[in-house]
Amino acid sequence: MSPLPEKDRAIAQLLLSTGTCPRCVLRFCSVGSQLLYRKPRQDLMKDLQEFLKSSQAGEEEGDPACLDGADPPCKRIRLEQREGGADGLNHNGAIPQLPSAGEGNAATDSSPGKVCNVCLGVLQEFCEPDFVKKVCQKVNSADYQFTSFVFSVSLPPQLSVRERAAWLGMKQQMRNLGLPLAKDDIVQLKEAYKWIIHPQLSEELGVPADGKSLFEVSVVFAHPETDEECHFLATACPDCFKPAKNKQSVFTRMAVIKALEKIKEEDFLKHFPCPPSSPKNLCDALEIQCNNGAVFVAGRYNKYSRNLPQTPWIIDGERKLESSVEELISEHLMAEFKADSFNFSSSGREDVDVRTLGNGRPFAMELVNPRRIHFTAQEMRRLQQAINDSSDKIQVRDLQLVTRSAIGRMKEGEEEKTKTYSALIWTDKAIQREDIAFLDDIKELKLEQKTPLRVLHRRPLAVRCRLIHTMASEYIDEHHFRLRLKSQAGTYIKEFVHGDFGRTKPNIGSLLNRTADILELDVESVDVDWPPTLAD
Repeated sequence: MSPLPEKDRAIAQLLLSTGTCPRCVLRFCSVGSQLLYRKPRQDLMKDLQEFLKSSQAGEEEGDPACLDGADPPCKRIRLEQREGGADGLNHNGAIPQLPSAGEGNAATDSSPGKVCNVCLGVLQEFCEPDFVKKVCQKVNSADYQFTSFVFSVSLPPQLSVRERAAWLGMKQQMRNLGLPLAKDDIVQLKEAYKWIIHPQLSEELGVPADGKSLFEVSVVFAHPETDEECHFLATACPDCFKPAKNKQSVFTRMAVIKALEKIKEEDFLKHFPCPPSSPKNLCDALEIQCNNGAVFVAGRYNKYSRNLPQTPWIIDGERKLESSVEELISEHLMAEFKADSFNFSSSGREDVDVRTLGNGRPFAMELVNPRRIHFTAQEMRRLQQAINDSSDKIQVRDLQLVTRSAIGRMKEGEEEKTKTYSALIWTDKAIQREDIAFLDDIKELKLEQKTPLRVLHRRPLAVRCRLIHTMASEYIDEHHFRLRLKSQAGTYIKEFVHGDFGRTKPNIGSLLNRTADILELDVESVDVDWPPTLAD
């Protein structure tokens, strides 16, 4: 049975005669049968050659004999508008005679050892079991945990140029033969490649391919021999090629496709051979990479040290303190999850000299490209205990795996949340119990706070309106008292005490009519009901 309908006989013969591989012939003939692409390329070449040699009269015109109707519809690349005329007929209504496969060089030009002039070998050597095993060896040696995979491929941008050239070359030859070009789209190279490679990878790795999988296996192809083939497009369509910070070259795949959509057919034909010539060398598989989607861990931390920043404290490139809350936690998570890097976030932050007590401060950590992703509740408890045993400066509780979307709850309505503090305050003038008792009666005190001088170097100058909801004073001696206060999140408590040279109004100093300063500050609660509390 023939791999193509009779109406595609001319297209197949023309493509094969110019050095196009059998699988690319199927693509240009819009064949959507995945099973055909998976056939060994030598067998597929043999089938095509038999198809071309067979008597045209013996075939039922338009019979798509070997196409698998059960396969899902494929994505297509629109190249040209459909030309008019009946399929396979010249202007006189007769079927023109094409040279038989034996007369021309169709067989020799697309021989197994020759590199395809369109896909540059991607649908040839890189579909073979040896390459699949090479990819799987790379995956297995990376020691990832995964239950499925998604496969991605990066192709040289010049492949799009060669596809266009092959199409235009075929269009010209069909016109010369008096044949209309009945096809106006082709199967995408990436899609055809995945049809072939997916089942092989799946069998070798022992897990299914899944487009929604978080574990990605990617292959990056390059073809140095033809790298400059895109350059003429920059002259013809300069607006399509803009330098980008994160791109090594302006000739990205999307930029090339955009230029190919804009360039006129006659301009393209002036600058590029149609059909394209066969290269000497195959593509190179530059990189075979694996990447696991990020894992998110959340919990609450207590900080008991007054000499520990939340994140590394570095000023002008010089580290000020040897550790931080972030590092004491991440050190263990990075080791257990075997991640490449991490991103730490929390519900607010405390100064280096402020303790965080009570139930602690909610935090979340994104672990980037982790090798290990599956942890039982018991394993998470052991990990939490390991963090707590490693330092007396912090403690962690409610350590758990969460989703990316759940982290948003930590930041929701952040400024509407409340926080409770305990401040040890000093006054320059002596005080008695009755001097501070009125503070207990103040409710919903409105503050206007200019950006504090101490953070002005990293935060914009602004006036922020904040609320002190309640206060409770505890007399200690003539110059000291403790103030417990519940405030709106985002309130600068230190500045509320000493006034920051009048930048926070009112303040404790102005309310007491004397100079006040803060000696110690503790965060006693952060009223965010996330992450969920876990049983001990």
